[in-house]
Amino acid sequence: MTLLSAAVPPEGVFVPVPTFFKLASPNTRQAPIDVETQCRHSVHLAKNGVRGLVLLGSTGEAIHLSRAERSELISGVRKGLTEAGFPDYPIMAGVLINSVDEALEWLQDAKEAGAQWGLVLAPGYFGNVANQENIQQWYTLVADESPIPILTYNYPGVTNNVSISLESYTKLAAHPNIVGCKMSHGNVSHHLQVSLDPAIDHSNFRVYSGFGQQLAPIVLFGAAGVIDGLAAIYPRTVSRLFELASRRPVEQKALEEMQAIQFVVSRAEEFVGKWGITGIKEGIYEVLKMGNLEGGRLPLRGSTPKGEWDAWSLAMGAMAKLEEV
Repeated sequence: MTLLSAAVPPEGVFVPVPTFFKLASPNTRQAPIDVETQCRHSVHLAKNGVRGLVLLGSTGEAIHLSRAERSELISGVRKGLTEAGFPDYPIMAGVLINSVDEALEWLQDAKEAGAQWGLVLAPGYFGNVANQENIQQWYTLVADESPIPILTYNYPGVTNNVSISLESYTKLAAHPNIVGCKMSHGNVSHHLQVSLDPAIDHSNFRVYSGFGQQLAPIVLFGAAGVIDGLAAIYPRTVSRLFELASRRPVEQKALEEMQAIQFVVSRAEEFVGKWGITGIKEGIYEVLKMGNLEGGRLPLRGSTPKGEWDAWSLAMGAMAKLEEV
């Protein structure tokens, strides 16, 4: 592609949607993907304030799907959104592979299926043996040839603690086909430093956190938003929090509402942090009546322990109340 000016994703709340599976059958190796439920959930999010989706990221279990399934899911969701009146709705597609050639294959497939951006996980199979210079070169190779703009994806929890350095962000942000980053870690200072770095053109490079716990603090200081799992269950509330945090100037009344919502969101995020994909899917089932309680594909099958959802009734009840406002 011609590397002139790549489209940047919008500011706001993206949801890393889980991949829905049909109920398992004794006659199949594993449960098939459930594109119909995937579309219903995606349309629900689009109608309730969410600015975009991340399909087939870590929460979407891309590594548990075949190439054909990944394409079927993205194209199915694109078709469902278009039929529901959201023809150009933003979709990022996860790329969770260490091979440059395969990363480009995933990106080409994602483009053909209807995604506008690729969210590309840092190559972490060999851990910190991969130095920052090599990580920069790896991303540059991918970005040079990717048919769609990419965002870097820094998730040390699944990459053997490999982390993208501040210096690497500054250099990679200058690439015309790298249009942002997702940081899935608790280092708020890194979020803020990349969001405020005067050497980065922030009109062409968006900073997103993977944690809704950090939403208001980082957006107040220049971040573009979050890619947040709790918003898969309570999209209106998390979107409202972003809307308040992005207002300028910051008025006292809005600040007080923002603080109140951030407290409720942060408390509910503890459930997501504890139970991950299984917890998000259970929340969607309990609140939105979509999906089932069989969890993901092996080794992520099953649900939370009996009574666990009810044990979080105080936090989730507060979220439900805000969702109705």
